[in-house]
Amino acid sequence: LRSIGNTILVGTLTTIGTVTTTVLAAFAFSRLDFPGRDAIFGVLLATMMVPGEMMIITNFETISNLGWLSTYQALIIPFMASVFYTFFLRQNFMQIPNELYYAAKVDGKTDFGYLFKVMIPIARPSIISITILSMIGSWNAYIWPRTVSQDPSMKLITDGIMSMFSSDTGGETSHIIMAAATLVALPLLIAFVCFKKYIMRGVGRAGLKG
Repeated sequence: LRSIGNTILVGTLTTIGTVTTTVLAAFAFSRLDFPGRDAIFGVLLATMMVPGEMMIITNFETISNLGWLSTYQALIIPFMASVFYTFFLRQNFMQIPNELYYAAKVDGKTDFGYLFKVMIPIARPSIISITILSMIGSWNAYIWPRTVSQDPSMKLITDGIMSMFSSDTGGETSHIIMAAATLVALPLLIAFVCFKKYIMRGVGRAGLKG
């Protein structure tokens, strides 16, 4: 139960942070005109070519130097931004006609006013997709939580299953692990079935398929 509670807390805060940074970054890269915008976005896209596993050691050293090992900060803050989700939402924002932005400026809307009153409502399916996918990613996370959380009270559900039913308990436990993994996967399956149309609609509006 503690692992499930940790997973829900970390997943919720990570998702809120990811959606917030994604919306703001996508708006900046799609509508605001500032020096080096395209170059910065190109550098961010280039980081997607680097496997995440290659950054685990340097990220771990950073977390360790900050004294965040076995804390919620280590589980939440490194994943409060996503280049892929920023690219995904930016493509959606860029499909919104510039005339709406100019009309909003004529009406006296600020950039934030235009973002919250026009762009977010239009891109709601994509934002819902990002929210669902981010929550699923947090729920399924294993390598990073296991690396930075040695305290049993800070373990997430995926690491908790492996720790609870390890070979140290004696006897064959693979069938118990599979039963527990099935129970853990059920909420994700139910969420996907319930929100599948939003995910597909968001992907379609962004012009991305696959």
